Amino acid sequence: MEVGVYILHRLEELGVKSFFGVPGDFNLGFLDLIDDYPGIAWVGNCNELNAAYAADGYARIKTGSVGAVLTTYGVGELSAINGIAGAYAEIVPVVHIAGFPSLQEQNDKPLLHHTLGDGRYNVYAQAAELFTCSHTILNDANLAPAEIDRVLSDCVLQSRPVYIALPTDIAYIKISSTRLTIPLPRLPVPNDPLAESAAIAEIVRLINEASGDVAVLVDVGALRYGVAEEVRRFVEKTGFAVYATPMGKTVISEGYERYGGLYTGATTRPEIKSQIEEGAGLVISIGALKSDLNTGNFTHKLDIARTVELHHTTTKIKFSEYGGVGMKYLLPKLTSALSSSSSSSSSSSIKSQALATPVTQWIYPLPQEPNEPIVISHAWLWARVTQFLRPQDVVIAETGTSAFGVLDIPFPPNAVFVSQILWGSIGWTVGSTLGAAMAARERNLGRTILFIGDGSIQLTVQELSTMLREGLKPIIFLLNNSGYTIERAIRGENRKYNDIVNWGWPHLMKALGDVDGTRTKSYVTNTKAEFDALLNDAEFSDGAGTVMQFVEIGMRMLDAPASLKAGTPVGRKW
Repeated sequence: MEVGVYILHRLEELGVKSFFGVPGDFNLGFLDLIDDYPGIAWVGNCNELNAAYAADGYARIKTGSVGAVLTTYGVGELSAINGIAGAYAEIVPVVHIAGFPSLQEQNDKPLLHHTLGDGRYNVYAQAAELFTCSHTILNDANLAPAEIDRVLSDCVLQSRPVYIALPTDIAYIKISSTRLTIPLPRLPVPNDPLAESAAIAEIVRLINEASGDVAVLVDVGALRYGVAEEVRRFVEKTGFAVYATPMGKTVISEGYERYGGLYTGATTRPEIKSQIEEGAGLVISIGALKSDLNTGNFTHKLDIARTVELHHTTTKIKFSEYGGVGMKYLLPKLTSALSSSSSSSSSSSIKSQALATPVTQWIYPLPQEPNEPIVISHAWLWARVTQFLRPQDVVIAETGTSAFGVLDIPFPPNAVFVSQILWGSIGWTVGSTLGAAMAARERNLGRTILFIGDGSIQLTVQELSTMLREGLKPIIFLLNNSGYTIERAIRGENRKYNDIVNWGWPHLMKALGDVDGTRTKSYVTNTKAEFDALLNDAEFSDGAGTVMQFVEIGMRMLDAPASLKAGTPVGRKW
């Protein structure tokens, strides 16, 4: 088979059904192979940055699979590199394939279009190397199968982006398909047995000797490295109270009776903060990523002397580290060891923390705001959204007020939270919503819901037209607060650099492809009564199955969610 077809077979093996990207003359030959391949659908994007965002969103929802994006040489791949860097930062497996000049062109180095004009044909591949965990230029067809397998395996095992440069002539060279009989590795290398046994024994001892309760803190690494199910079994078997960081939100279903809420350092709800920082005799941290916004601006207070950290390739117990002992294999054995321990000793050996108020019992009444009876406030908005969400919804929140607002509220059982908390590229959620909605449709999940601000959406708005073309029906809530409110909360409250031009939002979908108005519905809600009535409308709530829906929410410029106000100097003044 052709080298290009071999790549497609391997991507299909990894669960890819949708391939994002933009055509260009260096990838058109490969695109013909994609177009003729029955197992993978081509999803053309408006630009390469959005395509990379879409592949990222797809991989986040298509758990266990990867995202795939195709660009042309030079101009296309550089456009995508911000999206690839974000996937790298947030531990998302994305395969970036770039069309590349032919072997003859690489050898002769003519002054080709899309080059820098100085003969450095590999400079873009060198740039890609900085933002990927593995890369290759397929200049030897005989080595191509092994190289493709190596790079794709690295993508899966490290859960990071990879880069494959595919020369125009190599894509069509016939190679042996024998290697396809051997599946790509999907699991990490087994732990060192002696080190693993020692780590388990030490963790069990610490649990049994803990002076207080045991709490589990789940972070994004648990999801990205494929141990969400192992974590679920662990907390259910032990009965330990479980909490999450912002990036770990919904790794454990927030409908689980032992789920206690988010831990965000100084901005944590007081009862949760005290349970973790004071009440827990031992904290078992799983898959931690200790970035600023994931730790309440580095205000986590977890005493290392009473903390166990489980990671992808290492385990940290207090002040000691067990290299080569990863959580994928350790967690099931630790669960088993604790189950045996609790059945053969006193019940006090397993310390199950009593939650102050489990999330399942949290009550979010709509706040009474006598000074703000009409205009939609953030405090009122997110309390109302809590009542709107359903099990298995996929909720995407843009960096900014939307992400801070969504983090504040509990989700129904098995709903999924998606945001880019570490990389934080504004506009990311539009492309990501496209990929997430494609993956949610493939997985038969619930509604896809996007919350985004009027500033962020202007960066990537074109991809709404791709959603239309692909027959997707997300519900899009646009928070119109007259510019970059999250940046106003940090600095420049009234500076013009935080201002934007207000678009005619009710007419947007017509301009982007719904010319006759039959495939979308647009709404404007400027008051609490209007927004409440819309969410109470069964046709709107259920209508995501028939049309794409766009809701503009009018809000005050200088208003923000409570957590954002607490964490920024200007916001505190608000």
